[in-house]
Amino acid sequence: MKITIFQSLLFGIAMISVFSCSEKETKVQLTKRKEVTAKEILGNPAYQAICYEGYREKSRDIQPTIDQLKEDLRILSAMGIKIVRTYNVQLAHATTLLKAIQELKDEEEDFEMYVMLGAWIDCKNAWTDQQPDHEVESEQNEGEIERAVLLANQYPEIVKILAVGNEAMVNWATSYFVRPSVILKWVTYLQDLKGNGKLPKDLWITSSDDFSSWGGGDQSYHTDDLVKLAHAVDYISIHTYPYHNTHYNPDFWRVPFEESKFTELEKVDAAMIRARDFAKMQYDSVANYMKSIGVNKPIHIGETGWASVSDGFYGPEGSRAADEYKLGLYYNLMREWTNEAGISLFFFEAINEQWKDANNPIGSENHFGLFDLKGEAKYPLWELVDKGTFKNLTRDGNPIVKSFNGEKDSLLKNVMAPPAK
Repeated sequence: MKITIFQSLLFGIAMISVFSCSEKETKVQLTKRKEVTAKEILGNPAYQAICYEGYREKSRDIQPTIDQLKEDLRILSAMGIKIVRTYNVQLAHATTLLKAIQELKDEEEDFEMYVMLGAWIDCKNAWTDQQPDHEVESEQNEGEIERAVLLANQYPEIVKILAVGNEAMVNWATSYFVRPSVILKWVTYLQDLKGNGKLPKDLWITSSDDFSSWGGGDQSYHTDDLVKLAHAVDYISIHTYPYHNTHYNPDFWRVPFEESKFTELEKVDAAMIRARDFAKMQYDSVANYMKSIGVNKPIHIGETGWASVSDGFYGPEGSRAADEYKLGLYYNLMREWTNEAGISLFFFEAINEQWKDANNPIGSENHFGLFDLKGEAKYPLWELVDKGTFKNLTRDGNPIVKSFNGEKDSLLKNVMAPPAK
């Protein structure tokens, strides 16, 4: 059969069209394969997690820009972080962060980052000059939940977890804590939205709180509402802080007699193993309580961390817990344990923030980051700097370099062993 030039041209166009469609279908299939659920990423060592808010200034009134957040996200992505945790949707930060992640996904085909989105919960009169009423919830909570729902629906490929409250049930949070019934109310509300198709069906709902709030501590927390809440969430998110317990519950921390002849550094190394084991004990206490009430759900660590500086309880005149060497040991010990055990660890936190103790530059709360404000990598990340992990990446124009100019002797000058028992 004779084929004309015109027919050849048509045939060529058709083949290009078929190839183009096939290529598009392949891309769609790849995109679909990349979509993951909370169930798949939580506890998966390939999806490392961290707590992150990108505030630079002494007040949250100055919000970070999209470009600043993208700069931070590239740094976190380079070190293997694929899940970040936020705390509230009252301020613009979480919304801006989601926009930044979406832009990076659009710009870079292989960029992957997911969010544990926090909705802040308060009691009535929280953060005011009036007496907090812990039996009644704040009228602000409803709006906070609705904003979180809106963002979860707007960014379903990014928001994989929604956390109702942050340390909102623990009694020492005297400024704002609520009873478990309030958290249960909003968790149930969100689960109902999922059931009715008004939230993504694979979105996981939890509340991220102190281990004691999840039944691992004092029996006063063992209430019917807590049992109902444990059954209502998709997984349990606990906080454990051996760091703070070096002051408030220091028996595990102080150097025992049998270690008295150790060198200073050997005493520190042994103490940090005890700190890791203290966190394990708190984790196990929650697991045992959940088992006792018939709850068989994943338990992940929503928060733990170690500050590198303190002029208060954790400094030289206190428990001597705060320094970069101890931060490095704790970070590595906790990552090693949780990766092996299939536990997600949202380490607190990615980068220092100075608004938390704005009038005290060396206050402990300002120094939980793995990076300082200028982007200097603290001791636990020195090896990544040496490997070139952060090559060509910057924070506010500053290259990512090692703290203490990478001089370990200088770093160790600040290290003190815990007090003796």
